[in-house]
Amino acid sequence: MNLGDLPTVETFLRQRLTEPLPGAPVQLRFAPRPARKGWEPDQQPEGARQAAALILLYEAEGGLVLPLTVRRDDLPHHPGQVSLPGGAVDPGEPPIRAALREAHEEIGVAPDDVRILGSLSTLNVIVSNFVVRPFVGVASHRPDFRLAPEEVAALVEVPLEEVRDAGRLGWSRRVRDGFLVTYPHFDLAGHHVWGATAMILGEFASLFDPEFAPPPFE
Repeated sequence: MNLGDLPTVETFLRQRLTEPLPGAPVQLRFAPRPARKGWEPDQQPEGARQAAALILLYEAEGGLVLPLTVRRDDLPHHPGQVSLPGGAVDPGEPPIRAALREAHEEIGVAPDDVRILGSLSTLNVIVSNFVVRPFVGVASHRPDFRLAPEEVAALVEVPLEEVRDAGRLGWSRRVRDGFLVTYPHFDLAGHHVWGATAMILGEFASLFDPEFAPPPFE
């Protein structure tokens, strides 16, 4: 597949997203180890809030690109992490509308410029008590980005080729709740992308390659 050709990728994804999704087995490939006790990525816990996120593809110099955000260090959830544009679904709001609204509020993407192709599997993000539905969309041109300074510290435009490159996957360690955990990460545009964002991008990349996974865990 020619990754520099938006119509080809759009046609492929529009069809692929109507078929069974990779789901929890692939999401688990990109989850920290050990996982939190009792956690499963496809759970829908009672009382969890609904959220939506957007993977947006557009053409830029050299090929297809998708935007990620660097969250401010003083935010209550996932401070300083690299994330997809997204956020909480308002009461009565369809998740697809929430994904477009959040992308507009956080990075200035005009909803009318986005063609939604479908959605990925939901993901239970236990740290923030959200169940996230990621949507996949395309835009015919690079958006006129405007960052929300109260939420977004920086915008990172990542080539799709990097997201699909298993050579950019690795393992890191950090302390969580006083215990050392090992987690898979993407190395994208000089940033480590891990946690919920890595699980979502891992499932997205596996649409192109079902065997997409980090190197063996040791």
